[in-house]
This record gives sequence, structure tokens and C-alpha cells, in this order.
Amino acid sequence: MTTETKPTVQFTPERLAKVQEIIARYPEGKQKSALLPLLHLLQEQEGWTSPEGMEYVGQLLGIEPIEVFEVATFYTMYHIKPVGKHVIEYCRTGPCCLMGGEDVYAHLKKRLGIDTGQTTVDGQFTLKEVECLAACGMGPVFQVREKYYMNLTNERVDEIIDELSK
Repeated sequence: MTTETKPTVQFTPERLAKVQEIIARYPEGKQKSALLPLLHLLQEQEGWTSPEGMEYVGQLLGIEPIEVFEVATFYTMYHIKPVGKHVIEYCRTGPCCLMGGEDVYAHLKKRLGIDTGQTTVDGQFTLKEVECLAACGMGPVFQVREKYYMNLTNERVDEIIDELSK
């Protein structure tokens, strides 16, 4: 993209000021260190980390778009496809499975009418599998944004979905 072409994704003026503040935290020549927080800002604004958004972040940091893509696709916290209002990230590791996770997740999928990686037709929920959420003694567990839901049962899942649907 040339400097004459206006990016299709741009931060709001307030977020752009925050971008400059974040980049200034790092020594000259080390701006790439701001990549993770800038991706968070992008996702907060746009709802996901689109290819256009990743390219824009790369321009802001003076790095290649592939460098941004490599990072965004490595971490499960970044959504590289559009997602619903509530992203349910559920743990699929052994401890949660041993504690009934398979049955709970089957119920969750049935309740929402979607499978892993899909979004409900109303745009409310997206299901995403993740590795260990570090709550092994309290499984099954899933996370929505920063909130953990632990010791899940089918009944508790129904309560959570009803609560989030309001």
C-alpha cells in the first residue's frame, strides 16, 4: 500500500493517540514490541483482526503485514474472522474432558445450534476451542472475555447463555 492510499481500516483519533502513547513506551527501533497491545486496540474497535486491520497495524509499526499475521494467528485471543458479541472460548484439554467437559460442550453446541468456529445466526455467540485455561481443578471451564465460568454443568451453561442473551 502506498502512502497515498488511505487504509480501509483506521483507528479513531482517540485510539490513534493511544497507539502513539503505546509505541512511545519502547526504545527507538523496537516499535514491533507494541504489536500485541495494538492488535488488542484493533480488535476492540473493529470486533476482530481483519487482514486490512493487520496491514494497517503493520504500517503504524513499520513492519511487514506477514509479521502481524504471524502473531495474530498464533494467539487464540485474536479473532481472525468476524465473531459474535460473546465469544465462548472453551477448554478442550484432558482435565476438563475428564471432569465431564465433553458432555457439557455437546450440550452447549446443541443449545446454541452451532459447532466450533461458528457464530449463531443472531450474531450473539461464537464458539472457539482453546487450549488450557489454567483452571484444571475447576473444570469444565470456558471463558467469555475476561470472565471465567468454572465447574460447568448443562444447567449452569443454560443459565449463563440466558444471562448473556439479555
